[in-house]
Amino acid sequence: MSAEAQVGLGSKLGRMRRGFRGWRGQRPFWGGLLTLLGGIPIMYFPYANLTLGTLTIRMATTAGAGSLIIGVLLVVLGLTMWFQPQSRVFAGVAAILLALVSLVVSNFGGFVMGFLLALVGGALGISWVHEKPQKPVRRRAKAPDTGGYAGGTPQAAAGAAPEAAPGAGGTTDDLSGTSPSNGTNGRHRAD
Repeated sequence: MSAEAQVGLGSKLGRMRRGFRGWRGQRPFWGGLLTLLGGIPIMYFPYANLTLGTLTIRMATTAGAGSLIIGVLLVVLGLTMWFQPQSRVFAGVAAILLALVSLVVSNFGGFVMGFLLALVGGALGISWVHEKPQKPVRRRAKAPDTGGYAGGTPQAAAGAAPEAAPGAGGTTDDLSGTSPSNGTNGRHRAD
């Protein structure tokens, strides 16, 4: 393989990886994956044959159909979390309920493995929140320091209330009636 082909392959692989990372970040990926993986042992163990030397142990129970249904539903709920992230709360609650039911129905929830995976996956699906991109905060540029004076007039002291700027027609925008221009200076008279 030539160096140019390796560079092209590396950039294509990098684009695919960034694309997958972006797709994964827009949905409860890990919750869906754990829920999906939790369904596999729940639906597998009731139909599995365990062989120890010449001894064959069959795990089939009368609830094998129930185990198959619960396992398939958990796989579907995991895929739902991936491809319909807006229904993640429903899928998470349903996954937790099915995991609890699997304890009774299917060999202690696939020998507790499937139960724990589905339980944690459902909880992750419920708790996942899509982060909205934050807008960058623009800060206003500070005025240059003029030593307390701007244009020959002293500026207001720190902590002092600034005077209301005169509006159109020479009136002030101060609606409280406590500006120094009308003589009250923040004090009210009792009449």
